[in-house]
Amino acid sequence: MTGSLYTRVVLTFLVSVIGGTILSFLATTWIFQDKLNENLQSNLLDFGQDIARIYETLPVHEAEMLISEMKQLNSYHIQIYEETDQFQTYGELNGQHPFQVTTEQVKKVLNGGRIQINGIDTIFLGLPIKTEIGSKAMFVEPLTSSSTSFLIKFIVTFLICSFVAGSLLMLIAAIFLVRPIKKLTEATRLIAAGDFNVKLNITQKGEIGTLARSFEEMMHDLQQLEQMRREFVANVSHEVQSPLTSISGFAIALKQEDIPDDERSSYLDIIITETARMSKISDSLLKLSLLESQSLQMRLSTFSLDEQIRRVIVAIQPQWSVRNIQFDLDLQPTKITADHEQLNQVWFNIIGNAIKFSKDGARIEVKIKQNIKNVTIRITDSGIGILPEDQKRIFDRFFKADRSHSQIYEGSGMGLAIVKQIVSLHQGDISVESEYGQGTTFILILPITTRAD
Repeated sequence: MTGSLYTRVVLTFLVSVIGGTILSFLATTWIFQDKLNENLQSNLLDFGQDIARIYETLPVHEAEMLISEMKQLNSYHIQIYEETDQFQTYGELNGQHPFQVTTEQVKKVLNGGRIQINGIDTIFLGLPIKTEIGSKAMFVEPLTSSSTSFLIKFIVTFLICSFVAGSLLMLIAAIFLVRPIKKLTEATRLIAAGDFNVKLNITQKGEIGTLARSFEEMMHDLQQLEQMRREFVANVSHEVQSPLTSISGFAIALKQEDIPDDERSSYLDIIITETARMSKISDSLLKLSLLESQSLQMRLSTFSLDEQIRRVIVAIQPQWSVRNIQFDLDLQPTKITADHEQLNQVWFNIIGNAIKFSKDGARIEVKIKQNIKNVTIRITDSGIGILPEDQKRIFDRFFKADRSHSQIYEGSGMGLAIVKQIVSLHQGDISVESEYGQGTTFILILPITTRAD
């Protein structure tokens, strides 16, 4: 409990209030001490001088009777010394300890001197008085009902009341302050347990509100990440299980001794094909993992981008020439500093997809435009297109758009994920524009010079 935020907030407030109250009281007393004492000294001196005049004017016994009946004795205590060890007192102390007068002080006043002591708790005045029977020493001090003591009590009482009221209000305010933190803590536990359907319902503004909204955004991202993880595991299992099933089935079939040679050769071809397919999936996963972790060291060089794309198109000529697909090239001469091998794979994947999803006799357009900082490459086909809901996910691992044709068009669904990572490593951007049934355009924007981060 002592380690909770609520307790720490309250304790911090209490310590701050107590410390601030003590310091404020001491500072206020120190600042106004002279003014308070000045007022008390003036009143005390006037009262003492009045007593001295009474003794000088009246006989001693009459003066003593008059003084003993004075109402001011409720506020002052008087000690009158005839000798150093003989004195009379006037006024009720009401439990207050009188000021201890020393022999030296008595002698000094009897000899005509004056003593005045000014402190926070003690105000004391010693005056000589002349009577018909000789000199006496009078010492006067104010009682606790004096203005200074009253003012001190008032300030202390006020501060205590302020402290108690402030503490109660702080206890209530701390509850509202800590409540959203507790909600965030509980939401964190639920998310850690795998429950992402958490509603915070925090409408506060300021830092707490910003924290709550950032937490909700993080929760949404984690939910998407968890969904992607599950889909990734399912896709990997599916992609690997399919060739493994084929390899296992045909391997078992090969154990039969009465299989004709042509069937045996066909089974072996299928096993080789499925093995190559698994190897390709494994290589793609490994490369994508290296790209995402940025473990692959980029080998930057300056080369002609338009010439690179031409060479890629020539290299895959067997794929498009047999289907009578034509290319329209508008390649502005462009020099670029980038990783030649990685960009080579980008063009192989995107142009290869354009060929794969185009009809026989179709046309594919490739355009390059350059400005001062960037180069824009547009690759457009007139193939089957991509559904609007699929366009946001085509760069995810194993995602295959147009599932109705998934059995017709082979592929692991890793190519565009790799393309996305390569473009990102080059500080570039890739997007897609597509209309289902009409065709697709991939738009790549790459900096002329890539930084080797």
